[in-house]
Amino acid sequence: MNLRGRSLAQTINIVMKTDAETWQQISKEHLWVFDKLLLSVHCGYICGPAGVEVPQSDFYVVRPITNVLGMGRGASIEWIDKSTDHISPGYFWQQRFEGRHLSIDYCFGEQLFAVEGFHENDQLFRFTEWRRVQEYILLPPCLKFLDCYYRLNVEYIGGNIIEVHFRSNPDFVDHTQQLIPVWDDQPIPTIDGYTFVEDRDYKRVGFMKPI
Repeated sequence: MNLRGRSLAQTINIVMKTDAETWQQISKEHLWVFDKLLLSVHCGYICGPAGVEVPQSDFYVVRPITNVLGMGRGASIEWIDKSTDHISPGYFWQQRFEGRHLSIDYCFGEQLFAVEGFHENDQLFRFTEWRRVQEYILLPPCLKFLDCYYRLNVEYIGGNIIEVHFRSNPDFVDHTQQLIPVWDDQPIPTIDGYTFVEDRDYKRVGFMKPI
């Protein structure tokens, strides 16, 4: 099925699961949201493509402009003095945000639920836990043009948008309250009250999930 040319009533009833799938389905006029550099510019962040100098020496997040595979592939935190000529083509730099990492699902612009992710180091893909939280963030005005068309998942750090997905959070669709990722360089742990669920993705083999 293709969303282009569909009525609003038809469009909102299609729930997509992966970014690769949504790329094939959403309207051409909204595809620019997959471009994280353009999204950062749209949000008013300090950012630029490889080759554009940073305004001041600092730590910046460097990552691919487009990544439909997800899981923070290729993203890193890097000290940049001035020149960004060393950054690979197809990557961009952006100011670094600090604070809570929240992943929030919306439908018709209304929040459905929120989960918080926790890191143990600067490996941006590697979370130690995801947990449902009672946190409410209104869909930002800069994304209101999407609220009638798609179910959205928006990720924030410190209240700042870092990614927008035209899909639901795929890991919390069954009202799960907590997930502990298990990575491919660690043994599957034994935790009382939890069971292992295989769910392979980039460097991840699955989750420990409450029974």
